[in-house]
Amino acid sequence: MGSWDQFSWDLVRPDVVYAFVSGKVLRQERLTEGIVYVQNGVIIMTPNEGVQVVTIDLGKDNILAPGFIDLQINGGFGLDFTSDLGEDSSGLQEIASKLLQYGVTSFCPTIVSSTPDNYKKILRNLAVFNGSLKGAGCLGAHLEGPFISISHKGAHDPGCIYDYPKGIQDVHSMYGNNLENVAIVTLAPEKENSMEVIKYLKEKNIIVSIGHTDASFEKASEAIANGASMVTHLFNSMSAFHHRIPGVIGLLGHVRQNEEPVYFGLVADNNHMHKTTLRIAHNAQTSATVLVSDAIAALGLGDGKHNLGSQIVKISGTRAVIDNTDTLSGSVTAIDQCVRNYVDVTGCSQAQALAAATYRPAKVLNITGSKGNITYGADADFVVLDSKLNVLSTWIQGRLVHKRQRV
Repeated sequence: MGSWDQFSWDLVRPDVVYAFVSGKVLRQERLTEGIVYVQNGVIIMTPNEGVQVVTIDLGKDNILAPGFIDLQINGGFGLDFTSDLGEDSSGLQEIASKLLQYGVTSFCPTIVSSTPDNYKKILRNLAVFNGSLKGAGCLGAHLEGPFISISHKGAHDPGCIYDYPKGIQDVHSMYGNNLENVAIVTLAPEKENSMEVIKYLKEKNIIVSIGHTDASFEKASEAIANGASMVTHLFNSMSAFHHRIPGVIGLLGHVRQNEEPVYFGLVADNNHMHKTTLRIAHNAQTSATVLVSDAIAALGLGDGKHNLGSQIVKISGTRAVIDNTDTLSGSVTAIDQCVRNYVDVTGCSQAQALAAATYRPAKVLNITGSKGNITYGADADFVVLDSKLNVLSTWIQGRLVHKRQRV
């Protein structure tokens, strides 16, 4: 048996089984005891007879969980996906590397409302790739716009908001013909031809999320019936809830019989919503909340003014607003802090909070066979946390890729 921080990962061999031992293991929505066996970067059931087994002691008080999956992140460390990926994809790998410190092993680079030329450049440069020693994996782009409501544009540039009078044809005119690198599209379902577009995107295995919208509850429900399956940053950039006009927020009370639930993206940075509001979402749809960072280019930087697409954003502490306004412009809180906030604010279990950043995002993308799930055949992408959910180390394909520096 060896301590993980003493193990030399230059010696990792595909013919050896590595037994990860910790106090608790997150399996879907529960923390359990047990050993996780890994061979050649994949979780296995048990070692074959005669195979060498090396035990890695992660600490009896620590938690082994799937690596965090961030479905909505706009950039970080001075780089913005919308403004920077159009010319050069090197920034994507740089951010992927730096996200490891937060326990992120997979993410969806998020592109806010932009121009057709920029979308096409970005999607040509953006590649889907697995995590590695170099950084977290890219699961595909989250295109947050431009087919959204001008009245709920949030921080999006109003000059980059479009309709699709020609339906699917306009989708391709905007994004290009190749959508293979797209994982999620956020749109406003009240726009003309939205149902046609939603059905088409679902056929392409692209997740449709409802967001930046003035949709009624009835229109949002119609979108769900046609294939939409998520709500983007619930409560933000959508009509307020009214007891007779519930709007998109009313989907918290929506039940889909014998089907997967509607998933609700939540930015638990303690700025995007009141703490009571976060508790309402958790209590209404405990098993369907998904934590996202919605982090912007200023993630990992200090206070000051930074770029977000075509906007200038001012950072003060943990609050990010469009310069000279009070309009929130994303977050500067990483996903690991969102997990801790979620426990502190809602009083939920650690397992529930961790699942909201691991298993449930994987369910959104229908990838629980490979990501976000400690199960046989899945990728051995892990985060190790202490009893207070601080990130101690990050692992990809069973290899140590980040460890917290000792104080």
